[in-house]
Amino acid sequence: MKLTLETKRLILRPFTIEDAQEMFFGWASDPEVTKYLNWNTHKNIEETKKILSLWIDEYEKPERLNFAIELKKEDMLIGGIDVVGYLGGVRGTPVIGYNLARKYWGNGYMTEACHCVIEYLFSKGYSEIRIDAMTENIASISVIQKCGGIFLKTDEDYFPLKDKTVLINRYIVKNN
Repeated sequence: MKLTLETKRLILRPFTIEDAQEMFFGWASDPEVTKYLNWNTHKNIEETKKILSLWIDEYEKPERLNFAIELKKEDMLIGGIDVVGYLGGVRGTPVIGYNLARKYWGNGYMTEACHCVIEYLFSKGYSEIRIDAMTENIASISVIQKCGGIFLKTDEDYFPLKDKTVLINRYIVKNN
C-alpha cells in the first residue's frame, strides 16, 4: 500500500527507484548497518535498484507497508522501516523491521519513525506489534524498549541469504 506518514522531523513515504543512490550510499552498502539485517551488504547500485523494484511492485498489496525515512528539513533519505510480515496471517500480528544510515544513528530518528508506524498500526485495529533484533544489536534493542517493547524470548533464526544462524530477541508492543 502506498501511504505517507509524518512526524515532527520525518516523512515516512513510499520508496521510488530514484532512491537507489541515497539508499546504496547511505546504508545498503555499509557493512556496519547490514550486519544485523537478514540481507547482505549490496555490492553495487544495481542490487539496490533490483530490491527497490521488488518493493515498489509490492505496494500493490494492501497489507504491504514499506516506508522510506526522509528528514523533513534536509529532504534527505536516511533509512527505511516496514512491516516485514504478519504472524498468523494479514490480520495477525505485524512484525516491524528497520534500518538507518550510520551517519544518523543516535539522534532518535528510528525511535520517532517506529513510534509513528506502531501508532498507525494500532489505529488500524492491531492490538500488538512484534519487533525482533539480534541479541548483540544493543542500539536496536534500545529503540524497541523506547517504543514500549516487552521482551518475550530469545530464539535462533536462520538467515538464508547470509547462510548463518543468529540469536534473536523477540519483543511485543501492546496497544493499551
